[in-house]
This record gives sequence, structure tokens and C-alpha cells, in this order.
Amino acid sequence: MANTYVLTFSCTDEPGIVSAVSTSLLQLGCNIVDSQHFNDRLSGRFFSRIEFDTLRAELGKNDVTVGLTPVMKSFDADWSIAGTEERARILIMASKLDHCLVDLLYRWRTGELPVDIVGIVSNHPREVYQNVELGAIPFHHLPVTKETKPEQEAKLLALVDEYQVDLVVLARYMQILSDELSVALAGRCINIHHSFLPGFKGAKPYHQAHARGVKLIGATAHYVTGDLDEGPIIVQNVETVSHRDTPDQLVRKGRDIERRVLASAVHHHVTGRVLLNGNTSVVFAD
Repeated sequence: MANTYVLTFSCTDEPGIVSAVSTSLLQLGCNIVDSQHFNDRLSGRFFSRIEFDTLRAELGKNDVTVGLTPVMKSFDADWSIAGTEERARILIMASKLDHCLVDLLYRWRTGELPVDIVGIVSNHPREVYQNVELGAIPFHHLPVTKETKPEQEAKLLALVDEYQVDLVVLARYMQILSDELSVALAGRCINIHHSFLPGFKGAKPYHQAHARGVKLIGATAHYVTGDLDEGPIIVQNVETVSHRDTPDQLVRKGRDIERRVLASAVHHHVTGRVLLNGNTSVVFAD
């Protein structure tokens, strides 16, 4: 049986990149089944995601990696390769609001989200989630105060190393990560927030929006950086609302958007569809 892999890479744009990479895959004994490319004319960078099958079962990931190294080096590319059967190991962080956590757990259990959830971290005790079926997933209570924050973040990084975490997901985790932690998790930590920022900050943003007669609400999933809620955006979505919607209805609709957007961003990341491009990102279609 064939093995299926995903090659993602970016490099300075120049003629012949697609031809050279495709030829290398053919010479290795591979068949391309999906190919997406983007040339960012503003930055001069070229981005690509290529999904391919090996024509021989004995052709493994290491063989393909060795075979593609010369062509990737020739373009000085940033690149990676992963098997489609490989499952990313994710750590979910949550606070009292559990709608995003519950949604991710559901998508994981139904097989819609191809990951292994290796742990859950919260700044609240497990009793807060008594209505959420966590099963045998390890749960870690790391309460955060101004005084304990450095110590708890050190414990979090220790968990990331212990569980060999590929991606940290902030599922409405209501604590600001330090600059040091943001740097340590750069490119492997996704957050979700409502899209009122910076318009309505602080408590009850949907109630603030209702008081201003907002007609459009939304949510943004992005990578975490030291600049609060300003990391490279992965997925956004919006929904129209009207004067008929109460503040509670805005909250309900907003939570639904947040669930969808976060799950979509996580799925794009773990399937190799997101490539960073400076302060922005290239997201290839699913």
C-alpha cells in the first residue's frame, strides 16, 4: 500500500520551483495527489503545500526526506514533511468558559479532528468541568496569580516537553501569556477571541456591542505572540445580527462562531495548511 505525505515549504520566489520539486518527487517514485502554491509578490516569497503518495510501500518518510533534501537546499527553503497518518499531539488550555473545550473534545472523539489530546490545563480546578466528559485525559490545575505566574508557566512548559506537545490550544483560556512563554511557544500555540477587539475590551464585550447597536459579530483564531491578540491570523468568521438580538443572544451566537473558528484553525494547522509569512499567514484550502 502507498504511503501518503504532505510537503510544505517556503522560499524566495524564482522560476522553476514547482518544476524542480515535482521532478524530484517523480524521480523518487511519488505521485502528486494535491498541489497548492502561492507567490506573495509583496514579500517575494513562494509558498507550497504538496500532498503525494509513494508508489512503493517500502519508500518511507526518511527516504523521502533524504531524497528531497538536495532540491530544498538548492532553494534555501524552510520545509517540513509529515505523513497523513501522523497525529499531532495537542494540549488544551481552558478557563471557566468551556464551549470551545467541549467542541474540540467532540470533534476529537468523532474523528473529525485528527489529533491526540494529551492533556488539559486550567487555571480552575477540575470540579469546574463536572458537566464535561474529560475521560482519561490528564488534567492539570495550574492556578495563576501575579505571584505564581512564572512558576506555573514553567510547569506548563515542563508539561509541553513531557507530553511532546506539537500544539497548544487556548480554548478561551482567560490568562495572558508572558512574553517569554509566547516566544517559547511561537508557531505552535493558537488562541481564539471575539472580533470586537480593540473596539470593546474588558468584561461583557457582547453587552457593550449590544449597547452600541453592532450589526456584525465574529471571532478570530490566531497564533500567539507577545503582542496580545495580534499574532498571525489563521481563520476568521462573522455573522450578521440585528436590533432584535438581546445581549444573551449575541453571547450565544458569538460562542458558536468561536467554536467553529477555533476548530477550523486547529484542523488547518495539524493538516499542514498554514504557513507563516512574517506577521501574517498563508492558509491553503481544505
